[in-house]
Amino acid sequence: MVTVKEQYEAFPYPERDPAEERTRLITGSPSHPVELDHYVFAGKRDWRQPLRVLVAGGGTGDGLIQIGHYLKLLGRPHEIVYLDLSTASRRVAEARARVRGLTSITFHTGSLLDAAEFGAFDYIDCCGVLHHLPDPDAGFRALRAALAPGGGMGFMVYAPYGRTGVYPLQEAFAALFADLPPRKRLKAARAAFDRLPEGHPFKRNPHLGDHRASDAGFYDLLLHGQDRAYDVAELVATLERTGWALSSFTPPAAYDPGRFAPVPKAMDPVARMALAEKLAGTMRVHIAYAVAAGTAAGRVADGRDPALVPHLIGVAPGALAKAVAAGRPVPVTSGGARTELKLPREAAQLLAQINGKRALGEIAGGAGLDDARFAALWARATEGLTRWGLLLYSNFLR
Repeated sequence: MVTVKEQYEAFPYPERDPAEERTRLITGSPSHPVELDHYVFAGKRDWRQPLRVLVAGGGTGDGLIQIGHYLKLLGRPHEIVYLDLSTASRRVAEARARVRGLTSITFHTGSLLDAAEFGAFDYIDCCGVLHHLPDPDAGFRALRAALAPGGGMGFMVYAPYGRTGVYPLQEAFAALFADLPPRKRLKAARAAFDRLPEGHPFKRNPHLGDHRASDAGFYDLLLHGQDRAYDVAELVATLERTGWALSSFTPPAAYDPGRFAPVPKAMDPVARMALAEKLAGTMRVHIAYAVAAGTAAGRVADGRDPALVPHLIGVAPGALAKAVAAGRPVPVTSGGARTELKLPREAAQLLAQINGKRALGEIAGGAGLDDARFAALWARATEGLTRWGLLLYSNFLR
């Protein structure tokens, strides 16, 4: 049976060419500094203070390079510790960091179960790792033990409904090919996969694509020897019993069942999110932020403090303001579903002022609005944008 370590030595994942760091930066969620500030530090982190980061199970380095790049770009004091079992994956991550000139990273080969041996961390990135552990709870607990007071974690784990067809194939391929070395196992599984009927649930699932991207992607998706998925209720329960508290899934609106049908207001928040997951039926992963249980650090930025600094994510302020002023809806696509946000036209002048540096108080002053009028208009204009992750709060650029 191929171990997890053997798999990633043979097929470092995700497959990356370090030379491409010269021409592109891979970004995403979790762990963009603006996003983690919004969901972990309520948008109020003092970025003049050093940030100590652990990238646990860093693989070939996507999350590592993203956060390291932005912290270096803005000159924010920081220290990053990379930790992974695979020496092959580590070599790729190290090469990518060298190309970008990221010198504040220390690289270690080892298990995230030993994370606390490297000290305490203000922020922990753990993307696509915990669901591959023999005992995921032990992993959640180990990372909690490495968390500094007031800190938090951004993480990704698999979700079940969008991965229809994956687990029966994993079981079948394991029964047939488990004793083969990794590369022969891949060749045999690809040949078998090509003979599957077109009506197979996996082949009819439009939300899966890693198997087409690369050999490493095929192996990680369909030949992994240790893999599980969490539905919302299971994941929240896991966080609670391992010392964590959910700060937020992202984007929060994806976990709102109200976009499908009216929902009783008295419904428990976790039950609401679990219902949304079942109604959507397309979630392949859960991306979320968590903080230590019993702390207030997970209070998500709420847009009511005049000192908060708004950022638009993936949307140009000028273009957004122009569309809103013209009465055009803002399209949002998530999980294969499309929705439209209808924002008040009078909010266009506020949205045009967003540059990642102006605080809400400054935007209100620039529009000539008193506190009450600004607060009412801002809430109407930005609630949907924030819930879909298009507007976040952070002092990162100031």
